[in-house]
Amino acid sequence: MRVELFPPQSLTEPRLWVRHDQAFAMMLGPGSIEWGSRRSAMEQFHYAAGDLALCERHHGEWVGLMNTPHLQIGISDTALLTAADGADGEVELRPRRKFADPRLGALVAAVHTEMVAGFPSGKLFVDSVEQAMAVALVKGHAVGNRQMQIYRGGLGPARLRRIKELVDARMGDDLSLDEMAQSIDLSAAHFARMFRKSTGETPHQFVLRRRIERAAVMLRAPDARVLDVAVACGFKTQQHFAQVFRDVRGVSPTRYRQDVLGSEVFGATAAHSEDMVAL
Repeated sequence: MRVELFPPQSLTEPRLWVRHDQAFAMMLGPGSIEWGSRRSAMEQFHYAAGDLALCERHHGEWVGLMNTPHLQIGISDTALLTAADGADGEVELRPRRKFADPRLGALVAAVHTEMVAGFPSGKLFVDSVEQAMAVALVKGHAVGNRQMQIYRGGLGPARLRRIKELVDARMGDDLSLDEMAQSIDLSAAHFARMFRKSTGETPHQFVLRRRIERAAVMLRAPDARVLDVAVACGFKTQQHFAQVFRDVRGVSPTRYRQDVLGSEVFGATAAHSEDMVAL
């Protein structure tokens, strides 16, 4: 997935833009954009924050004044084809100058937040969001829209065990959705659907939970450092680790460590007192 931030521009001279990947944009603030299929027939579109636009693919678009900040997302053909359940060739989406889609808007907002933070959640989070975007685009905006295939089963115990082993073995790595899917010979979209049906979690949620479980064990060591534990469990920053740990455990890693070590010291002191009373 390609993510680009476009600030407001003062250029008024029309220029021709051609994109060969499938892209769409979400406006981050109010403003307007002049664009059209011909230089002599450009139209001004007024936007509010959250409005979306689905770009023309392969065919050039003329763009004039752009005085609204927006985020442009390029979706890979792999994600679109996977979302189309094995469609051949190229998935064609209907260009739209302005529309609203709450689901797509929420996904773009999540990507924007992640980008501002420096993408601390890693490839798996971005891959998962891209696949969710591709499904929404194919389902709602594809030309000759295909009926999305519904899978009623789930992943078997053997496949779930292989995924768990992969995540545990690569705890400190930046795993991608494709890597997880390929480990059990499934496409990314099929794997994501089947995994959630089987576990009630997205792959990203599962990986985060396993990382926090490992981190909780490591934090019980008397000489453990929070930063070292964060890195060992695949977190890029101590701040991101602390945020996720607090979301899962309800306390910060430091407080968790203090509580655990304090209770162990208290338990050891109590046992020693009982021994002294017995003597």
